[in-house]
Amino acid sequence: MKKPVENLIEAPVEDTSAEIDSFGEIQTIEKNAKETKTLPMLALRGLVAFPGTIIHFDVQRDKSKKALELAMSQNQEVFLTAQKDIRVDDPEPEDLYSVGVAAKVRQVMRVSPNIMRVLVEGDYRAKALSIEKKEDTMTAEICEIETRYPETPVQTDTVEALVRIVKEQFEEYAFLTMQIPPEVALNIVSLENPGSLVDFISANLTLPLNSKQELLAEANVTKRLRKLTGILEHEINIRSIENELGEKLHNSLDKNQREYFLREQLKVISQELGEDHQNAAGQYREKLKKLKASDEVRQKLGEEIDRLAKMHSSSPETAVISEYLDICFSLPFGKYTKDKINIKAAEKLLNRDHYGLEKVKERILELLSVRQLAPDIKGQIICLVGPPGVGKTSVAKSIAASMGRKYARISLGGVRDEADIRGHRKTYIGAMPGRIIDAIKRAGSANPLILLDEVDKTGNDFRGDPASALLEVLDAEQNSKFVDHYIDLPFDLSKVLFVTTANILDTIPAALLDRMEVIELNSYTREEKFQIAKKHLLPRQIKEHGLDAKRLKVDDGALYSIIDFYTREAGVRLLEKAIAKLCRKAARLIVGGVQEKVNINAHNINSFLGTKKFRPEKIRRHDEIGVVNGLAWTPVGGEIMQIEVGLMKGAGKIELTGSLGKIIRESAYIAISYVRGQAEAFGIDPDFYRNLDIHIHAPEGAVPKDGPSAGVTMVTALVSALKNCPVKNSVAMTGEVTLRGRVLPIGGLKEKSMAAYRAGVSTVLIPEDNWGDLDDVDKTVKEGIKFIPMSNVENVLVNSLVDFVPAKGKILIDEIERLPLSQEEKPLII
Repeated sequence: MKKPVENLIEAPVEDTSAEIDSFGEIQTIEKNAKETKTLPMLALRGLVAFPGTIIHFDVQRDKSKKALELAMSQNQEVFLTAQKDIRVDDPEPEDLYSVGVAAKVRQVMRVSPNIMRVLVEGDYRAKALSIEKKEDTMTAEICEIETRYPETPVQTDTVEALVRIVKEQFEEYAFLTMQIPPEVALNIVSLENPGSLVDFISANLTLPLNSKQELLAEANVTKRLRKLTGILEHEINIRSIENELGEKLHNSLDKNQREYFLREQLKVISQELGEDHQNAAGQYREKLKKLKASDEVRQKLGEEIDRLAKMHSSSPETAVISEYLDICFSLPFGKYTKDKINIKAAEKLLNRDHYGLEKVKERILELLSVRQLAPDIKGQIICLVGPPGVGKTSVAKSIAASMGRKYARISLGGVRDEADIRGHRKTYIGAMPGRIIDAIKRAGSANPLILLDEVDKTGNDFRGDPASALLEVLDAEQNSKFVDHYIDLPFDLSKVLFVTTANILDTIPAALLDRMEVIELNSYTREEKFQIAKKHLLPRQIKEHGLDAKRLKVDDGALYSIIDFYTREAGVRLLEKAIAKLCRKAARLIVGGVQEKVNINAHNINSFLGTKKFRPEKIRRHDEIGVVNGLAWTPVGGEIMQIEVGLMKGAGKIELTGSLGKIIRESAYIAISYVRGQAEAFGIDPDFYRNLDIHIHAPEGAVPKDGPSAGVTMVTALVSALKNCPVKNSVAMTGEVTLRGRVLPIGGLKEKSMAAYRAGVSTVLIPEDNWGDLDDVDKTVKEGIKFIPMSNVENVLVNSLVDFVPAKGKILIDEIERLPLSQEEKPLII
């Protein structure tokens, strides 16, 4: 069955004479249907045949082989047409171009059992009117496409001009490609027929398949020439660009080869002279090739290597440059570790390594969560603030471990030279990089966690201010191109996670503090110290001293005794040292054969650690006049600070003793002024300040004391002494007082309440505004102490003095009712 190729052939063309348009172009005349013939058809893949040209190709498909056999059995004629898509293995009629070439098969040779090599010569252009696809072969009904040449002089001149242009373009193309054989170029020059010229050139050009097919399908010689000139112009431009690029590449390769040979010669000369720094220069160049750094860095290092190569080995500068290059190549340019953040695993790690510190751990988990969602976030610089020994450094290590990052620590305590941060210029003898670059080198990664320890202890003098140098390091907008004075190269610190530690914030410059997010680590309570010692310190020291839990047992009472009587600190460093001392004593007894097992308890601990160093803080056994239990905060925790007031006949002299600072002395004067103003209301002689000398004393005079939170304590002690009214010994208090008798909030409530609990206090009076801070107080403390919020001094006096009754007025009931307490917890109402 024959299938018409509707989309490939045009409307039928009558067999009429050729007509010439106004531009002198030739109209194509197809022969009448009577002049058609049916030929075996071969579908070519990636190949276009032209009339008058000889081509050879391999045949492998069975249908193509059958078509060849059929052609050889007849008159050796075959119709050749190209496939539109070379990937189609069994093409349909619509997969083929309608215009092809009727050709003569000149030679068939079998090169393998499955492949035949064919040599054919194109005869004339032809168009497939219909294609018959059989099971074993394909045949096509074709008609010849004829072209008539112009007869007028104008038309002939146009064609002749186009022929000359095409020949000139082909000569230029052949010169640029250098791939056209001389005999082909000679044949093209000698061709006079325009149609044959276009066909011969088209067959010898390396063009895309569709371009060649357009030239084949165009029967109008004038149009065909114009299309060919456009194609040749495009190819000439492309070849010119290719040659220009190739020449540049060739010159570059020649230059590199020349440099290589010169270096090899220089290397041999250096070996003969006994100079080996040329070999070092070559090794540095190999490292430079592998370095993942910016072009600026690579150029700078390349210049230094060239300088080294030109120097004599005995030159002092040679050692300086070599040391500089060694340090630069040891830096991890472009080396990053991938964050491995697992929030559940991080939480488990923090809970395992740190007891308590709930707010700190929560903030760290928030940081890690943000890092997991936004890995490229910048500007997160944490400052861990707290007293010594509370675990600031270990918290930083835990952050690095939970993120899977390298860790490096920089101690800034006592650093006074700005060059310690930025490094020294390499022109100086003994110059070296700054601590930041040194930490990067030690970490071996461009995104480690760097701990800047004791950032509050940097100083400044004539050598510079290290804190000012840290401004650039800790600024996410600037540190992407941090330049150390020694390496003098930009290094990206924007992906480094900086964590700083400090004991206090007062000595940190405001500009530096503004770049950091402060997380406070408070001093450990007695119970927290006990848990840390039992779960962490004791097992670690037992293991480090070669003992085990069977040979050394330390009960809970012994640990509490160490905390209460042998250490007085905010952290646990001295506690760990005391436990280590127990382990050493136990090891001595076991190794000496005195005991096989050692049991340590609260009763025999003094035989291991000696006499108790600190006496326990205990409240007075009886109510006393003019003595009040105050609460104080210290860097090592809270303490009971008693305030004593003594009255003597005199002329109103005021004496303040006990190493009191400026602020606490001011609180004493405020307390006296307030009592003078409320003397009549409290039933006190209004002229007491004229007839009596007042002495206010804070025991333990060798210990400096300062702060405003002893205001209510001084007022209470003063009123107690003036009214001769005892103070309840089970009550402690803290709060700042104003001239109007208002009680203002204070800090350190957690530590102060723990001191009260440790001393046996049953009731603590706190400012009303501190009521929300009780959430941070240890649960054990809240269960053992009754907290009463106070808004004014009258509330304090009623709940601290025995049988205190103001001479004038009463405490307003509505003042009491608004306190956040249950009915049984509310203070006495007079």
